[in-house]
Amino acid sequence: MGMTLRETLQLTVAALMQATGDSQAELAAALGLQQTQVSRRQAGRTAWTLDDCDVLAAHFGIRVLQLLAGPSPACEALPAGRRRAAPRARAGTTGVRQGAGQ
Repeated sequence: MGMTLRETLQLTVAALMQATGDSQAELAAALGLQQTQVSRRQAGRTAWTLDDCDVLAAHFGIRVLQLLAGPSPACEALPAGRRRAAPRARAGTTGVRQGAGQ
């Protein structure tokens, strides 16, 4: 048996928060909730409501069906302006470890 819609939504919200850099506090403010309420929803102790889904989708700039489709479709649908900027490499680094393989 696969994941329930509730579990899928929890994973999707977590993935979207990671992709955008949003904190639970920021998400709570957008939803008109307390951070602890978002935490309970993400932990599965309280269910996300249909109204929450509408607000979540609008907050992330995606359609509700994309939100409910799972983490990959939701993250792929994120508008470019909502994605967290990728961390830049530090000056003088090439991504190759010195001395590796020697």
